[in-house]
Amino acid sequence: MSESPILVLGGTGKTGARVARRLTELGHLPRIASRSSATRFDWHDSSTWPAAVDGMKAVYVVDEQGADAATMLTDFLGTATTAGVERLVLLSARPFTKRSDEPSLFRVEDVVSGSGLGWTILRPTWFCQNFSEPNFLCTEIAEGELRVTTREGTEPFIDAEDIAAVAVAALTEDGHDEAVYELSGPRLMTFGEVVAEISAASGREVRLSVLSREEYARHLVGRGHARELADYVNRLFDAIDDGATAYLSDGVEKVTGRKARDFSEYAASVDWTKVFPG
Repeated sequence: MSESPILVLGGTGKTGARVARRLTELGHLPRIASRSSATRFDWHDSSTWPAAVDGMKAVYVVDEQGADAATMLTDFLGTATTAGVERLVLLSARPFTKRSDEPSLFRVEDVVSGSGLGWTILRPTWFCQNFSEPNFLCTEIAEGELRVTTREGTEPFIDAEDIAAVAVAALTEDGHDEAVYELSGPRLMTFGEVVAEISAASGREVRLSVLSREEYARHLVGRGHARELADYVNRLFDAIDDGATAYLSDGVEKVTGRKARDFSEYAASVDWTKVFPG
């Protein structure tokens, strides 16, 4: 068993659950913390932080979105450092560009790199699992119609299992201090190719509908999502449409020694009967 206990924040989420499972398989005893787990953790309730970090030596952190994310992380790292935490692995995101309208991502990364802890930053692309696990994209896949604002833009979607493999290596192995790993899948894909592969793997037809930015924003708001989320997703689609994300990264192979899983491997591994109704 590990002599360096590891805290997994967001341990019930797409990457956190996989990180915790892999750590357990390796003989570690990860502490899973989230708003719904036995060890409760809430970024907006600092009273939940001390119990979560107590006795931990390393922490996996999923970046909390929002304008105050850097401030919350700064305060949390103060609590973690006092508790004896020595290592931090941050799940960030691949930046589209360092432009003034998306500053929060870089402020969070700056907090991590200036923390005085051993640190590693992971910058993945869009997750494959967004199409098959709880998410507004998965909801649309289940309905048989995926709505986007880009037709020709491409993205190298990454399997969350590969993200978890890199995270676990950074949490448990030497040689990852002050490393920033950009993580992508091995192939650039349009959303049309995505729905075609899901249709083939699931045996259920999924259509692609391309909306204008305003139509898309109204669509998400009409489903109960905040306008802020709609605007943010529109900016993500804009980045894809502009080609800002149309490149591959070798972070998975660099850390694990193997190539990242292709989207077709991901699609073949999913139990699509759990996604589609009936």
